[in-house]
Amino acid sequence: MLSNPKGYPIDLNADLGEGGANDAALLQVITSANIACGGHTGDQSSMQTTVKLALTSGVHIGAHPSYPDGENFGRQPMVISDQELLTSLYQQINSLKAVCDSLGAKMFHVKPHGALYNQAAFNEHLGGILIDVIKRIDPTLKLMILAGSPLVNQAKSHGLTIIEEAFADRRYLANASLAPRQMQGAVIEEDAQAMEQVEQLLANKPLTTLDGALLRLRADSICIHGDNEHALSLAKLISARLTAGKKL
Repeated sequence: MLSNPKGYPIDLNADLGEGGANDAALLQVITSANIACGGHTGDQSSMQTTVKLALTSGVHIGAHPSYPDGENFGRQPMVISDQELLTSLYQQINSLKAVCDSLGAKMFHVKPHGALYNQAAFNEHLGGILIDVIKRIDPTLKLMILAGSPLVNQAKSHGLTIIEEAFADRRYLANASLAPRQMQGAVIEEDAQAMEQVEQLLANKPLTTLDGALLRLRADSICIHGDNEHALSLAKLISARLTAGKKL
């Protein structure tokens, strides 16, 4: 099981440094922060601010790279050469690493963002580029990726340590992929519904996918999207649930 600073029975992560209003408050309840590093958003100033907050809060710090596509917030597939993508990811992750180094913080993991996250989880070639970049920068960096996806075993076979991630606020399809955001119901808007999914994940009970299947996921970490309007209220609910000391 992934250790975490607050003693939760499971890691709780959020994507930060994306211009959301609740980063500082979220850092009080989460245990891992995925910090945007210039691909979909984020710059030197936002990285420094978020790393300082994360360092004060004692959470695990991770890089959150994406396709270099700020116009679409990294949420659309991108036509890009392998070399261009490799170079961009290398620069993004290294930019956050440099900020961490300058502030005496340790970078713990890498979690890709948006379309790159979803595609690399199922595309062996894209997964290979991501693995290559991480190994070039620091092979001890953990890779946070979609639980149950082919990239889990692919990355393990290349010697990386994996954090399998499930989502509190997103629905799934039968193949364990996230339902596309344009599908009705893909984003869980109600805290009560999100907590129901969290309870199913904690109890290792199957989730009902949007295409009608039952899907069982084993997760090391639960994600909250930091840019959602209800991210903070949901994070507090999950934190209270985990703090209650109930066993998985």
